[in-house]
Amino acid sequence: MSMAKVHVKRGDTVVVISGKDKGKKGEVLKVIPKSNRVIVKGANMVTKHVKPNVANRQGGIVHQEAPMHASNVMLYCTKCNKATRIAHKILEDGSKVRVCKKCNETF
Repeated sequence: MSMAKVHVKRGDTVVVISGKDKGKKGEVLKVIPKSNRVIVKGANMVTKHVKPNVANRQGGIVHQEAPMHASNVMLYCTKCNKATRIAHKILEDGSKVRVCKKCNETF
């Protein structure tokens, strides 16, 4: 399996566009490019049963975020308050930035 380039980065605000959490907004906690997946805060919550271990961790039922496919999320522009695609623009100083397709705001 080849490593695909993921269109979002850790710390981005995204909107879930499909699945059981469609419409939820959240921050990207982790990007897993090897499997083209992302973990979004507050989305795709699963229940996990954990055993107690000697390092002061209590056992029980834990609710945590599970990875979801990167194609199920879309970058959220805070200026136009919409989910948007991104374009890449090269500035005068030669740096490459991500730009909102709808309002041309840089991320």
